[in-house]
Amino acid sequence: MLGVIEERLLATATADTPMVTEAAQHIISAGGKRFRPLLVILSAQFGEEPDRDDLVRAALVMELTHVASLYHDDVMDDADTRRGAPAANRRWQNSVAIMVGDFLFARASSTVAELGTEFVSLQAKTFARLVQGQIAETVGPSEDADPLGHYLQVLEDKTGSLIEASAMFGAMVSRAPAETVEALRRFGAEIGMVFQLSDDLIDITSDATGKTPGTDLREGVWTLPTLLVRASVDPADDELKALIAAAPHEEAAHAEALRRLRLHPAIARARAEVERRAAIAREILSPLPQGPAKSALLELCDQVVTRSQ
Repeated sequence: MLGVIEERLLATATADTPMVTEAAQHIISAGGKRFRPLLVILSAQFGEEPDRDDLVRAALVMELTHVASLYHDDVMDDADTRRGAPAANRRWQNSVAIMVGDFLFARASSTVAELGTEFVSLQAKTFARLVQGQIAETVGPSEDADPLGHYLQVLEDKTGSLIEASAMFGAMVSRAPAETVEALRRFGAEIGMVFQLSDDLIDITSDATGKTPGTDLREGVWTLPTLLVRASVDPADDELKALIAAAPHEEAAHAEALRRLRLHPAIARARAEVERRAAIAREILSPLPQGPAKSALLELCDQVVTRSQ
């Protein structure tokens, strides 16, 4: 099924001109985990046998929305690479990358229209949350806001919302019972948080992701490990705090902050939070019937935790 979805992704990203087609297929062709389509497919196993075309459409909508957001993310982050290839904003230019993202959002919208108004409504609400999460991350917390609370809300909206919707799309397309849809919604929301917390850890700890290590540091984006350091009252962390603050402006500070963060206890604490939330996600699945789909979702929890270790 994922192979069919991969073919349809490329077909749906085909435009009227070769240049737009090339740009729109750029990130898709670079590969990816296809986490959201996989979640749609697995969640669809908890209801009636879904219409195959509708199941593919549901998976396409989620992945197209995700890929479209990556074009915008790379412009906002001034990214150099994406999935091991030059980022679209580098290959072309910022304005082209933004409009290609819009083109893919349009393709997602036309695809979801074929599923019905209930799906259109959910996709629209999800898109609104995604955009608000991106804005909140860009603007940062207000002076009286809790930085950690702000960060977690950004994750819920920017990343968790689309993964939550993916689980719901699968359940809805198979006409699963309302309580099953709700359980999968909650699972999607929680595993979405685990997924992004894991990604934020990998941004610091790994050199083998296809992205430039320490991107969040360079952009001045505070993530769980750096927020834990920021909240520390240990005077020994004062120098690291200063390096983190200087990292967006000074390459030497960025490199040293990244090196020290990788050795800091905050990494272990962040990993423990990933594992805690993954355990919550597993517990949410408890009432669902046993079978290959449930086993695969449980294994997905393990994989998301393992990738950050």
